[in-house]
Amino acid sequence: MTIVKFILLTSLFACNSMYSEKAKARSSAQKASKVLSLKKDGKLSKEVLLGTTLKGILENMHFAKSPLDNSLSKKAFAEYIKRIDYGKQFLLEEDVASLKKYESQIDDQISSGELALMEKASGILRKRQKTVESYVFNRLKKPFDLNKEVTYVTDSEKRSYVSSSSDLNKRWDKILQLDILEKYAEYLEEQNPDPSDKDYKKKLKNVPKKKLTHVQLEKKARESTIKSYQRIFKRLNKENASDDMDKFFNSVTKVYDPHTHYLIPDDKEEFDIEMSGKLEGIGALLREEGSHIKVERIIPGSASWKGKELKAEDVILKVGQGDKEPVDVVDMGLKDAVKLIRGRKGSEVRLTVKKPSGLKQVISIIRDVVEVSESYVKSTIIQKKGEKRKYGYINIPKFYRDFNDRFGRNCTDDTRAALKKLKKSNVDGVVLDLRNNGGGALKDSRYITGLFIKDGPVVQVKSHNGQVEVLKDSDPGIEFDKPLIVLINRFSASASEIVAAALQDYKRAVIVGGEHSHGKGTVQAVIDLDNFIPPQGRGLSPFGALKITIQKFFRVNGSSTQYKGVTPDIILPDLYGHMESGERHLDYSLAWEKIGSVKHDDWTKGELNISKLKSGSQKRVQKHPKFAKINQSIAWFKERKKIKSKSLSLKKYLAEKKLLKAKSKQLEIDQINSNIMVIDAGKSSSEADKEKFKELKESLQKDPYIEETLAIFKDILS
Repeated sequence: MTIVKFILLTSLFACNSMYSEKAKARSSAQKASKVLSLKKDGKLSKEVLLGTTLKGILENMHFAKSPLDNSLSKKAFAEYIKRIDYGKQFLLEEDVASLKKYESQIDDQISSGELALMEKASGILRKRQKTVESYVFNRLKKPFDLNKEVTYVTDSEKRSYVSSSSDLNKRWDKILQLDILEKYAEYLEEQNPDPSDKDYKKKLKNVPKKKLTHVQLEKKARESTIKSYQRIFKRLNKENASDDMDKFFNSVTKVYDPHTHYLIPDDKEEFDIEMSGKLEGIGALLREEGSHIKVERIIPGSASWKGKELKAEDVILKVGQGDKEPVDVVDMGLKDAVKLIRGRKGSEVRLTVKKPSGLKQVISIIRDVVEVSESYVKSTIIQKKGEKRKYGYINIPKFYRDFNDRFGRNCTDDTRAALKKLKKSNVDGVVLDLRNNGGGALKDSRYITGLFIKDGPVVQVKSHNGQVEVLKDSDPGIEFDKPLIVLINRFSASASEIVAAALQDYKRAVIVGGEHSHGKGTVQAVIDLDNFIPPQGRGLSPFGALKITIQKFFRVNGSSTQYKGVTPDIILPDLYGHMESGERHLDYSLAWEKIGSVKHDDWTKGELNISKLKSGSQKRVQKHPKFAKINQSIAWFKERKKIKSKSLSLKKYLAEKKLLKAKSKQLEIDQINSNIMVIDAGKSSSEADKEKFKELKESLQKDPYIEETLAIFKDILS
């Protein structure tokens, strides 16, 4: 029997019932594939094998235990139409109507492997894309009247599918005019830089000697737009059967819940990198700029950084593997270029680059393991100037763990090491920053909680069959027993919510942040689909993977964090308060539930008077200029969101752009607070470590939430 390997967001435990469900899923997939594995040409069908495998796993292993039937098909159909043409820029009303007959057949088509909806929709879409492509390039040959008053509905949800090709052309006239306006405004600013800009002097040096007229600016903007659409349509025309299946099958997985997702083989590779926080390559962050791939930043400590030759703003023209003929990457998509640049540790890549000076150079780099430092635990010491007390700061960006290497790096060991280092510095408390932490390995949420409590239950995990398992911290040791503040925001999800909720339920920490965390209270497993394919289909591998929701977790008090999230003890104005972010705003998210609580011993060493801390914080926040700006920003953005259309007249467009720029500058809150001291506890010695510390220091000194956290600590200890 093949053992299925669970990768993400599971504690690697599996009760007998889970193995039973895996057996049912495999049996269902293989039974269907034996019957339906041949197509008319007599060849084994990858679509049949993939479809029946996904169906079997979804029906038997997903937490919701929903059958893939007609009802679910209708939801998946609506999702599929969104995926193939979300902006309503290609399909006509009649196209959508012609596909409607398949609305209730998705379940049958997946079982049979005859994906008629996908095949017909892909055919119609590619035909419409070709027609639009022809129109776009013909229209861009002629000037646009930028003074004409035209309004464009920017919210695709408020747009309808048009009834004719003529109406579709009119829609594209507006799309193109908006693109041209954006580029026109950029070029206009280049030759007339704003004296109030921070980079005014630098921009002044690049002002062209001869300024362009309105006609010349429009032409230049149009030519730039042509190049943009050449790349866009080049990519659209390269979409293949794998892309089609990605959209089709993920329309089905999405309606089970937002976190169940089919990963095509390429996406699976990216996912593994994301989880482990490391890859093999050169260590350069790249961006697409026009036709070129440009170096955005060199990762400190990487092969590129050590080589000293590749620099930010270098343009990569060609990529060669060792002494082989290099491949031209001009006009190549970023994703494809990255595939060429990445490679095994120890192998050589030769990059032909153009320096900002115009000099062309061939740079040889020996690839190495790149640790994406942004993924890893960071720690330092923070202190208010003039005060004796100092505090540790630990940021956990994600709950990472290399599941392919049991001796590999993980966030628990890194957090423990950070705490040991901070204890040596005799800090008076610790800030555990879980803001923007989207989760990760469930086992690490348990282990990290255990660093701050003696022992006891951390989280309850409920399977689809109703069975509940309590995951405990069984280690009576406490790594840190002084005051603790946990920072969260609406992007703190999953494993980070488990930690925050447990420490709140134990009354071990003060939770500080915006109105609520994300509300992702579900557990996913990543299943390698190749393990479910019968032997006769293995030659068609790889099939990718399925990230599937298998369980829901609950706090020790019995409440789920699903949907509602964690409510902080002290709520601060939320920088992202204008955004509809969180599980409550996602389609098909699973519901909130409550089960029985489990006995646990509250923290008694230094009891927290939350109401007093809350009152003190509110008084400070009301007077704090940065938080005042955040509140103004929230109100302003909420008003802006009500605007669903945009004027396409040049005069109004430039006026609005000027207004937005002035307002953004007015609401800017990133000035450094020199009263916050950030001390390098690790005493960074290497250049790479010094660079990382400099970035961390600047971000903390700009952060109003850190300022308020120091004030809350003062209240706790006073």
